[in-house]
Amino acid sequence: MRRVIVVGCIVLLLAGCATLQNKNDLRDQTMEAYAAALRWGDFPSAESYVDPMVRAAHPLTAQQKALYNTVRVAEYEASAPAPTEDPDTVRQTAQISLIVKSSQRVYSVLDHQTWHWDAGAKHWWLETGLPDITPRE
Repeated sequence: MRRVIVVGCIVLLLAGCATLQNKNDLRDQTMEAYAAALRWGDFPSAESYVDPMVRAAHPLTAQQKALYNTVRVAEYEASAPAPTEDPDTVRQTAQISLIVKSSQRVYSVLDHQTWHWDAGAKHWWLETGLPDITPRE
């Protein structure tokens, strides 16, 4: 009987580890796909990674969309995801180098991202929206 209980506990533990690994794999895949969309300058695709509630509450303005169309992404370098107190939330910082198409001027911005796991949808969502790429003088 004791052996059955121990085996049962081990099976449950392994199942929990597999679920956590799957969640982490999905996080990494989502963040890599988001980074690829930004690297290619595909801001509409990148926006699909933003939490739908955030998109609804803070839709991109015409001015923001126009600004995204004036630049080309030269480099996107992201830190490793950092855990937070909430096991379903991670933070990441990305340095994005942009080239203004009309002048070929290069500038960089830091993007502080917060990603949250939606257990119901089994999906990681970006809660902080697309990066603010306004040039800083």
